[in-house]
Amino acid sequence: LAFPDHYVAKAVTIKSDNANAVVRGSAKVVPAGTIWPANDATAQGVLLNDAFVTNGDVSAAIVVHGFIKTKALPAQPDATAKTALPLVAFI
Repeated sequence: LAFPDHYVAKAVTIKSDNANAVVRGSAKVVPAGTIWPANDATAQGVLLNDAFVTNGDVSAAIVVHGFIKTKALPAQPDATAKTALPLVAFI
């Protein structure tokens, strides 16, 4: 987040078999900043915090309105993802 006091997030369930999961040490993590559920026209938000899915599915928050630092994301947002997220400003 570029401005941590100005955002709206909603809850989602992150599945343990998520394609965006990476291994960090002994943990399986979907990194904060991941475009959810995919970095394309189906985008619904941006994952607010790391989601640790080592032991199964977890609840997490996605930002649906706010300002996101593009340089801090694990992958740059696709143009179609940006269009799908009209209330998210990538700066």
